[in-house]
Amino acid sequence: MHLLKQLNHEQLTMSSRLIADLTGKEHKHVLRDCLNMFGELEISPEGYAQNWTHPQNGQTYVEYQLTKDLVETLITGYSIKLRFRVIKRLHELEIKSASAVPQSFAEALQLAADQAKKLELAAPKVDFYDALAERQNLMNATQLAQKFKKSAVAFNKILESFDVYNRCVKRGRVFQQWFIDQGLGELKETALGFAQPMFTTKGEQWVFNKFASEGII
Repeated sequence: MHLLKQLNHEQLTMSSRLIADLTGKEHKHVLRDCLNMFGELEISPEGYAQNWTHPQNGQTYVEYQLTKDLVETLITGYSIKLRFRVIKRLHELEIKSASAVPQSFAEALQLAADQAKKLELAAPKVDFYDALAERQNLMNATQLAQKFKKSAVAFNKILESFDVYNRCVKRGRVFQQWFIDQGLGELKETALGFAQPMFTTKGEQWVFNKFASEGII
């Protein structure tokens, strides 16, 4: 039983969007705080990123699903009032999560059997999703531009002024080698065989910091 409670505790998470709602901060500022935290801890943010679809405009945005220890680390620099709101919500989630823990060995066995059945049914999909996993953590210029509320055309013009793209390539856009070497972007082949520039999460952070320093956002 102790092990089950430990696993449940480790699985407790909170999204960056919920943290923004609880603290009254803009989500883009919470995302910035998350990226800075990931950088300081020297951990990859890719495992915490997930897509969120806006219920009104249908557009997809990135948010981070943080474990309890990362949530507590993130809000350390926030005011006491804001920390209290987040911690109070964490405790509520803990209570709710604890109620779902099996209370007997028989319940634990049934839970394991149910999960095994789900894995068996999902098996044909595993290869397909594995093939997409690498690209899901990357974003093209259009997707990243949406986060900054800009068109892809305007977004790319700004990046061109920062020497992100190789101007010697006339057909399509290709990252400069320095951008790739720093892990800010990758070139992925499309179904038609063309090279498509894709931004990593580290690249997203670089763009955010660059735009902020230049007064663009």
